[in-house]
Amino acid sequence: MLSDVHLTLTAGSGPVNILNGINLRVGQGETLAVVGPSGSGKTTMLMLMAGLERPTSGQVQVAGVDLTALNEDALSRFRREHLGIVFQAFHLIPTMTAVENAALPLEFAHHPKTRSRALEALEQVGLGHRAGHYPSQLSGGEQQRVALARAFAARPRIILADEPTGNLDEETGARVMELLFTLQAEENATLILVTHDRSLAKRCDRVATMHSGRMEA
Repeated sequence: MLSDVHLTLTAGSGPVNILNGINLRVGQGETLAVVGPSGSGKTTMLMLMAGLERPTSGQVQVAGVDLTALNEDALSRFRREHLGIVFQAFHLIPTMTAVENAALPLEFAHHPKTRSRALEALEQVGLGHRAGHYPSQLSGGEQQRVALARAFAARPRIILADEPTGNLDEETGARVMELLFTLQAEENATLILVTHDRSLAKRCDRVATMHSGRMEA
């Protein structure tokens, strides 16, 4: 839940208003697409929901927790326990294998069965046979599927996805999104998806449109 959220950053020419009074509620298990032109504030809003950016004013409440009241250590714990994040750039660690990348959130959370759960997550995305391969040995679509496995490995309540098919060709992107929606349904996770693809947005339960840092009605 975002309540009257504002974000102002300081640039060389003075203050720049990035978000201007955002109000948003998302229910458990709901899929929400956030659309709008580049520069409208979509990704910034997602970063606020992840606790990776702080608002200038207003309240950001996720899974019943007021993120604006948490320090950096508490925010890190919150992300570990509640969130899975999928970026447009895959953000895999090149010196780690697919299973090691998928296991990262489990390692941070001190999960008792880190490797077996990471392998299970890779199997879910059809990459169990590629567990020992490094990112450089995987195609773009396979790397994004590893990123999905990493996001879902700890079975988070909320998935935040920022243009997850932006670096993929149309056919591969369609397969990745089919997988994302399948995993979301299996886990009954809340999915908030930032996308420029209107046809993809229509697959979500609801579509929210942003323009110039505001949420349009």
